[in-house]
Amino acid sequence: MPEGRRVRSAALLTAFLVLVVVAVLVVVLPGEQAEDDRDACRPLKVTGWEPESRLTGEFARYGDNNNSLDDWTGGDGNRSVALPDGRTLWLAADTFLDAVQNGRTRQDPRWVRNSALVMSPDGTLERTVLADGPSGFFPGLATPDGREVWRWPGGGTVEPREPGSGEEVLRVVLWQRESAQAPWAFGMPRASEVATISLPDLKLESIESIDVPVSQNPAERVLYGTTVLTEGRWTYVFGADERTALGQASEAHVARVPRGSLADRDRWRYWDGRAWQRDAARSDALLVGGSDSGRGATNTFSVARRGGTWLLFTADAGGPDGRGLTHVASYWACSPQGPWHGPSDALTPPLPKGAEGRRALAYNPQAHGDLDTGGGGDGTDGGGADDGLVLGYDVNVPDQVSAVHEDVELYRPRFVTLRLGERRPAGRELPRPRPRRRR
Repeated sequence: MPEGRRVRSAALLTAFLVLVVVAVLVVVLPGEQAEDDRDACRPLKVTGWEPESRLTGEFARYGDNNNSLDDWTGGDGNRSVALPDGRTLWLAADTFLDAVQNGRTRQDPRWVRNSALVMSPDGTLERTVLADGPSGFFPGLATPDGREVWRWPGGGTVEPREPGSGEEVLRVVLWQRESAQAPWAFGMPRASEVATISLPDLKLESIESIDVPVSQNPAERVLYGTTVLTEGRWTYVFGADERTALGQASEAHVARVPRGSLADRDRWRYWDGRAWQRDAARSDALLVGGSDSGRGATNTFSVARRGGTWLLFTADAGGPDGRGLTHVASYWACSPQGPWHGPSDALTPPLPKGAEGRRALAYNPQAHGDLDTGGGGDGTDGGGADDGLVLGYDVNVPDQVSAVHEDVELYRPRFVTLRLGERRPAGRELPRPRPRRRR
């Protein structure tokens, strides 16, 4: 080969190899982050925990205070949102409003479908936010045949009133449910909505419909809002179908919305396993665990972020020996779309004294990533030490309603602080693919 042609061929080969290397560096598999971002993602798990007695005790103190008989004395579904002025707003589902006798019992229980509690920057619960009546903060409806329709709050976030606006509002994702027969004793799923609440006065301004699932099978209807997390210019909204009501693991889903647009249904995009889609019906289940054992998330799982790692906490749905009723499991991922690796055992949530004899259950584990635990470190040193992550959970006696009035502690949230460390599997841990269900 002539020398000039050899030189030109070598140059072309070098250029081709450079292009291949660049392509390898920039290609990102669906659901994964770029290499630089993955460097900050570690396989975290719970390495220890301790009771968060101060927070648990503050809810008990406030609930036992009879200065007002129209405020919170117990509730479930508890999620928190950090407000710009340093306060924290706690969002609750079914809520009792009444007097507590001797710090123990309710003689005349009254309840509403939802409420909110305002906590001062120093961690003191100050007041309950309700509508006139009193009635639930988020108003209910009725079906054409007169059955109750109510709203339970999911997660929330503070964002601009609209993209680019200097005014901030609180937005809360709501679950709309209707009264129905078993297995829908806790309501048949109807729709996902978003409420807009003014700041700092916490006045409900509007409720907008986001998605009405089209499935005729209630167990396959996905409601969004079990967790709402903002990262960069996006707000991620996690949801799940309702298979938990049938004793199965639910299928987890995720949507994302540009910041400032959470109440605009046209701006929502749903992950279909490969890309973000406009049509909610094209959303596909997240890969949580990836095994064929039936283990996975419940419909009230929670997601938090530590560094570049996303963590999912859930009652151990489908776990062996009935663990779904007693254990919390965790999963980790490098992006909100997953894949979610795990599960790892997190903890068996401690119950109040005397709860075992009442057949009380712990459920709805919710991470409160904005609460300061006063520790140090970054949670990625592999030694188990980190700045701590507060996890709350609810307690109830679902088959004996009178028990929660005879002992008010059986229907109040409790809290622990988790220590996180690096998970070190014996081998390469990647979830196995499973068949995708299309809606």
